Amino acid sequence: MILTVLAAGAASFTVAQAPPAPAPPLVLAAPSAERGVIAYPPSAFAEAAPDTAYDMVLRLPGFAFDKGAAVRGLAGSGGNVLIDGQPPVSKNDALDELLKRIPASAVARIELIRGGAPGIDMQGRSVIANVVRARASGAQGAVMASANFINDGRVLTSVRAESQAEWLGRRFEASLVYGKGPDDTLGDGPRVRFGPNGEVLIRSLVDADAGGLRAWTTGAMESPLAGGRLRVNGAYMRTPASAEITDRLSGGGREYEYFTNVRVQKELGGRYSRNLGPATTLEAVAFQQWNDVETRADFEAPGLRRDFDLDKAVTETVGRLTLRRTLSPVLSLELGGEGALNRLESRTAFTLNGRAVPLPAADVVVEETRNEVFGAVTWRARPGLTAEAGLRRETSSISSTGDVNLEKSLAFTKPRLSLAWSAGGGRQLRLRVEREVGQLNFDDFVASSSAVSTGAVLAGNPDLRPQQAWVSEAAFEQRWSNGVVLVATLRMSDLADVIDRAPIFVQGVAVADAPGNLGDGARREAVVNLTLPLDRMGLRGGQLKGQGTWRETEVVDPLTGETREISGQRPVEWEAHFTQDLPALRTNLGMDVLGGYRERYFRLSEVETRKAGIWVVAFGEYKPRRDLILRVELQNLGARNVQRIREVYVGPRSDEQLAYVDVRDLEYGRAIFVRLRKTFG
Repeated sequence: MILTVLAAGAASFTVAQAPPAPAPPLVLAAPSAERGVIAYPPSAFAEAAPDTAYDMVLRLPGFAFDKGAAVRGLAGSGGNVLIDGQPPVSKNDALDELLKRIPASAVARIELIRGGAPGIDMQGRSVIANVVRARASGAQGAVMASANFINDGRVLTSVRAESQAEWLGRRFEASLVYGKGPDDTLGDGPRVRFGPNGEVLIRSLVDADAGGLRAWTTGAMESPLAGGRLRVNGAYMRTPASAEITDRLSGGGREYEYFTNVRVQKELGGRYSRNLGPATTLEAVAFQQWNDVETRADFEAPGLRRDFDLDKAVTETVGRLTLRRTLSPVLSLELGGEGALNRLESRTAFTLNGRAVPLPAADVVVEETRNEVFGAVTWRARPGLTAEAGLRRETSSISSTGDVNLEKSLAFTKPRLSLAWSAGGGRQLRLRVEREVGQLNFDDFVASSSAVSTGAVLAGNPDLRPQQAWVSEAAFEQRWSNGVVLVATLRMSDLADVIDRAPIFVQGVAVADAPGNLGDGARREAVVNLTLPLDRMGLRGGQLKGQGTWRETEVVDPLTGETREISGQRPVEWEAHFTQDLPALRTNLGMDVLGGYRERYFRLSEVETRKAGIWVVAFGEYKPRRDLILRVELQNLGARNVQRIREVYVGPRSDEQLAYVDVRDLEYGRAIFVRLRKTFG
């Protein structure tokens, strides 16, 4: 990801700003918990005084928020939070943004559903949260202003306004956002290039700044219609971003990179649901989106100039029909189908020292039609035991014209079986076996540039098969009466058609690389989630919440024939959040710590490693009045650094002829973030 400028706060644009830390323990009586559905009323969050539904969701014990994946179609894209029992019909308007627009006062309860429940679409997950909104006439709104003071002298400001109104069973929502934000992966620091024997070839100082603008308008309307209920939502989002990197060489001269990316996203979605009797519900969903992207990447060095231009237009049309029927108090059935039409039109230009250079898959038009039928049965065999069995059948046709002309058809069967057993005493065991089929990324179909990362231009490949996986998962959850929650998950994935960078051969010689299918692989993951109240340690109203993930992947390298990890997979990820709520002082204090990470990418003649240090944020919220909130954050207290290590070879890296190792170590620096929020109604 070259630039990330989306906010974590309601009006903030700080890229690595950690989510609000959890509040004091939320404890519910055991009988409800043993049924697999735990309902948290607003009173459970009272001491923390959350402002939005998003704040409340983040405070759920034993729950890790996931806003979903950017995939085509609607299945699997909605994240792990439902709103009134339904996933959002939106993609560009992210799930966290939707939850931030729901005031905490408008939430009747939040249900934590573990293992499944009749009538609830679990979206292929074993645990989801369901935000149930209260029905009450009236209007509410909020206005927020924020400023981010960066240590390099930049002051980036943002404003946001939102409103919700309900009248005679009709609900209206609107939101406006306009503001700038930084990219904390770039900053200032040294760069050193070493030769194959360790000699210093280049020593320089890098000055890098990046950021972007978010100008978004979103809205939605819900209304009764013909015995059912209709919801229509739309969004217009303009997100320009840029990066400028100046590399001053110690021996004189410089290297200079400038990158711009202008993305315009438009979407329109609708859902209509209607009861066809006391036990049957019919739901119809339609969705349309348009994404236009213009990318410019220029690189200059002594005797060298590269210019890369990409214009890309992507459209998606989706329709989905679902029939749900409750066969008995313990048995429910779901049947449905989804159809989608996707189109990508891409035009690329690349010049080297003023001369045009042809790229594979530079100018292409790709069209995909995809259909899926599905069915699922949920059976509550007895109190505390729930089983779900599902089957999906997906067929698709992909055609490409332009630089690459091809047409192919694909078909996959995707079974799923899950089991959740509440054993008493706050214990639950969840098991899942499923065949997952990933979606092809249209960005892999066309040529692209990694200018901010390496200055390299990468070829595209429309002739890809989606990655498949047989996934086996086991999760054990223990909830104690004092609010402590421990969840441990083991997940094993047997992969087929792994997508990674693969060499392009011309007459038996590797000349470039592009996304390709490498064959079989494996991924093993262990995840631990802990919620720990600190009252017994003398910190009344204090809580520590954290999660750690250990990941191991493997695939056979197409160049060396040896087993290696899959590109872009982080072996370790972790985060910890501490909060101290002081209701008498109308104050919340806390600290968020996001662990460092390491990513590695394998290309034809290069191995690139990216390392990021630990990100630390100390924050405080003061609420002098019920309708006014002041939040101050001290960001990046540890002055996190981000390293890029490039091991570049003379030819294909399988020849083991190292040309040089280039190490760039940048520090973003500390920052102060201030936000003021005023609510109405």
